[in-house]
Amino acid sequence: MINAAFDRSFRVLLSLLLASSLAGCATTGARSAAEVPPMHSISELTDQHLAYVSDPWVEFNRSMYRFNYYFDKYLFLPVVHGYEFVTPVFVQDRISNVYNNIGEIRTLTNSVLQLDGEKSVKTLGRFLTNSTLGLGGIFDPATKFGLQRRQEDFGKTLGHWGAGSGPYLVLPIFGPSSARDAGGLAVDTGITYGIYSAVDPFANSDDDFAISAGVTTLEAVDARHQQSFHYFESGYPFEYYLVRFLYHEKRELEIKKPAAEK
Repeated sequence: MINAAFDRSFRVLLSLLLASSLAGCATTGARSAAEVPPMHSISELTDQHLAYVSDPWVEFNRSMYRFNYYFDKYLFLPVVHGYEFVTPVFVQDRISNVYNNIGEIRTLTNSVLQLDGEKSVKTLGRFLTNSTLGLGGIFDPATKFGLQRRQEDFGKTLGHWGAGSGPYLVLPIFGPSSARDAGGLAVDTGITYGIYSAVDPFANSDDDFAISAGVTTLEAVDARHQQSFHYFESGYPFEYYLVRFLYHEKRELEIKKPAAEK
C-alpha cells in the first residue's frame, strides 16, 4: 500500500513538472513582487462581517494566496489556455463529461457514508446511465432523464456528522479550504487512488506509467478549465477576506441544505 501511494504521489508530481514544461515558453524574465495586486490589512475593512471566520494561520494563508496567484497566472492558466486553443470545444466538453462521470464515484461513496439513500440511488443511476448509454461518460444522458449531478466530498460528510469547519486554510494549488475540508480532501484522494490501484486499467500496457501520468495531467488541466475563478480579478480591494468569507458560507450552506430538505 505504501509503495502504491508513493507511486501515485510521484505521478502527481510528474504531472506538475509536465505542466511546467508546457508553460515554460509562456513566461519570460523575472516577475517582481510589485506585479501582485495589493492585499489590504483586516484593519482596513469597513465591512466587518467578512472577518467572522476563524483564521489563526492568516500569514501563512495570505502567502499561499500569493503563491497560488503566481502559479495560476504564470503556469497553470497558460497551460489551460493552450489546451483550450488546440482542443475543439466539443472535445473539451466530452473530456469534462468523462472526468465528471468518474467523480460520481466520490459523490456515491460520500452519499453512502452520509446514509442518504435517495442521493445514493440517484448518483448510482447517473453513473450507470452515463457509463453505458453515455459511452463511458462521454455524453450525459442522465441529466436529460432528470438525474441532476450532485457533488459530495468527505469534508461535507464530516460536516454532515457534526464536525466543525475548523480554521480557514489556503492550500497550495487547490486554494481555499479549511482544516476539516483539507482532511476530507486527503481521504477522498486516498479512496480515489485506492480504487484506481485496485482497477489499474493500464496494468497490461507497457506504457502504464506514461499513460497514467498523462491522464492525471489532463484531469488537472480539465479541472482548472471548468473553474472560472481568477485570483485578484474580483475588483474587490479586500479579495482575500471576501473569498474566505464566501468559501466558508458556501460550504456551511451546502452542508445544512440537505438536512433542511429532509
